[in-house]
Amino acid sequence: MAEELKLAMVGCGAVSAMHLMGISEKAPQIRVTAAVDPVRERAEGLAAQTGAQPFPTFAEALEKGDFDAVDLMLPHDLHEEFAVSAFEAGKHVLLEKPMATTPAACDRIMAAAARAATVFMVAENAQYWPEVVRAKQLMDEGAIGKVITARAAVNMPLMRDNPFYSGDNPWRFDKKASGGGISLDVGSHWIRPLRMWLGEIDEVVAALDRPAEEMEGESLVRALFRFRSDCYATFDAGMFPDAVVGPDALFRITGTGGEMVIESTAGGRLVLYNADNPRGLKEEPEGYLKSYAPEFEDFALAVLEGRPLAAGPEESIGELRTALAMYRSAESKRWEKVWD
Repeated sequence: MAEELKLAMVGCGAVSAMHLMGISEKAPQIRVTAAVDPVRERAEGLAAQTGAQPFPTFAEALEKGDFDAVDLMLPHDLHEEFAVSAFEAGKHVLLEKPMATTPAACDRIMAAAARAATVFMVAENAQYWPEVVRAKQLMDEGAIGKVITARAAVNMPLMRDNPFYSGDNPWRFDKKASGGGISLDVGSHWIRPLRMWLGEIDEVVAALDRPAEEMEGESLVRALFRFRSDCYATFDAGMFPDAVVGPDALFRITGTGGEMVIESTAGGRLVLYNADNPRGLKEEPEGYLKSYAPEFEDFALAVLEGRPLAAGPEESIGELRTALAMYRSAESKRWEKVWD
């Protein structure tokens, strides 16, 4: 059994810093041996950090590089092409969410993964968000009784100086490259926890708008989800230009015996309210950024030891289908099924 996983990082933009942080914190088995980016300075910069060999194209990296797995961090419309190429080369694949921008493309990627019989993981780091995982544990222990409803909210300024949205033509503002707007991109990190807690989403009704006009996709969504469990949850997401946005709870989960809140302040801490804790039991925060370390540990152990992933790649299709159902609902102005 191999003790080291040699990894090619493909796409050396803003998210690569988060991935390197996760590797350094909890995945010492991973050694980055290739850095791939058409922008020479980015590939060479990541190579200098890691000791990797830089490459300008993925094709050249596959031909000349030395690696067992790939970490694909690319515009969403490139996911299928690069993932299928990696599988055809026999590589293990860690693919940033969403898997792709259409269910049909997801099906093709899944088929290529099955043919390759290598490890395939979609990097939805919310699956490992410490407060989200802790909330699930407390729910399972009955800390708030039977869950009745939940709310997920992410509202923020446009962040023109944020590396995820900076540059002359940020690809996340391009509807073709991103596949949509805030619902499909940032929203998945809030939709996954709702699915972890309440089960599968059956149908949605949504309204969309574009307060950030430079984004081709929607920068505002207000939605209501009905789950197969007959629970309801609201999903509110907004990216507002030139706005100062006040604090709001990231999540609120209400049950017959109490409530849990994941705050947007105080490090994103989890607070439990129930009969034993009427003023709120405040847990020590770890925060969203601590989700990357267990994500990379999970991938490394799946490849090196054959351990099952916390969530299979097919799980990510639920976030994509939920976003697409919201887009249909905004057009039809009625409830839309997620899986039909």
